Amino acid sequence: MSDLHARHRKVLPDWLALYYEDPLEITHGEGRHVWDAEGNKYLDFFGGILTTMTAHALPEVTKAVSEQAGRINHSSTLYLNRPMVDLAERIAHVSGIPDARVFFTTSGTEANDTALLLATTHRRSNTVLAMRNSYHGRSFSAVGITGNRGWSPTSLSPLQTLYVHGGVRGRGPFAALGDAEFIEACVEDLKDLLGHTRAPAALIAEPIQGVGGFTSPPDGLYAAFREVLNAHGILWIADEVQTGWGRTGEHFWGWQAHGRSGPPDIVTFAKGIGNGMSIGGVIARSEIMNCLDANSISTFGGTQVTMAAGLANLSYLLEHDLQGNARRVGGLLIERLRAVAAQDPGVREVRGRGLMIGVELTRPGTDQADPDRAAAVLEAARADGLLIGKGGGHDTSALRIAPPLSLTVAEAEEGAAILEGALRSTQ
Repeated sequence: MSDLHARHRKVLPDWLALYYEDPLEITHGEGRHVWDAEGNKYLDFFGGILTTMTAHALPEVTKAVSEQAGRINHSSTLYLNRPMVDLAERIAHVSGIPDARVFFTTSGTEANDTALLLATTHRRSNTVLAMRNSYHGRSFSAVGITGNRGWSPTSLSPLQTLYVHGGVRGRGPFAALGDAEFIEACVEDLKDLLGHTRAPAALIAEPIQGVGGFTSPPDGLYAAFREVLNAHGILWIADEVQTGWGRTGEHFWGWQAHGRSGPPDIVTFAKGIGNGMSIGGVIARSEIMNCLDANSISTFGGTQVTMAAGLANLSYLLEHDLQGNARRVGGLLIERLRAVAAQDPGVREVRGRGLMIGVELTRPGTDQADPDRAAAVLEAARADGLLIGKGGGHDTSALRIAPPLSLTVAEAEEGAAILEGALRSTQ
């Protein structure tokens, strides 16, 4: 055990998870690569849990942060803040939500907390619909709507949460159905659920479930849900903390794969917009955002230095069409991994969109999760210079692949080759 690891264990919580038997200290990065304290270089296919969205040490973001830090870092939301207004205007414009208002937080957890506050206040109900296998953060209220046992340390909650089918396409009671029949069955389940309860405040859903192993429903499920929700006045909250900003390639927001019935009432975001800086936020129609009847501020949400980073990062992403790059390079990477999976009886499925790819592992000849192999693949990939993530929910284990959106074709091929070797060495 390294000295730093020993110090970590002595002073930080036991439940603060670390990857790898010999945990890694990352000291610096550039582009799609990072280096550890021993000088080893890695191709980064996880980006700080989908947070380094464009590239490590992106010059445009580094310059914006440095210049802003030389003027002022922070003043709180009690004062006018030009970078915050600038970024809010840009986000409102790309949100797809009419008359949008934007509130900045420091994380996706806090963004989802705020969305829940807005929805329950607006609707005068503390009942919330959430998806099975979901994850929405680590705060008390966010844990209360998380449908993933591995990330839910308590059943206590300020909310009454009811869980809906549909977030996982390939498992559960409707898995054998075709896409259209799957959506119909999930909608009927939602209708039946609403017949047994007072009208909830909102449905919160990740378009692609992140921690749950990059699972998703067929396109159009949430549009079909929206028709039912609208009939009851129930709001739709899209948790875009991991799917936003073009990561899925085909769309700028994950909800757009379900946009037939219009945009969500509320969108939450975080992670990639700051490219490593601490930015989260909520976008909502004005009548929802303005429903609070007491004072509220955010001490650290929307600080000048983080807003400068977000502006530079969003500009770079749009100007360099990183959404298009995610679609093109991600499509190649998915097909390459599916070819590898076809030769591996322990790979149940390669799924995802753009540069958000899940590789589900099972024990060969069964449908049972293989978390031990997932951990072994992580170790083997690291040994050969590749960092990936892992996840999963009820009896599932998946590798999570989410590189920066500027990934090149050559780097995708390199990463796929390393992952292929890691899978072969752990069969």
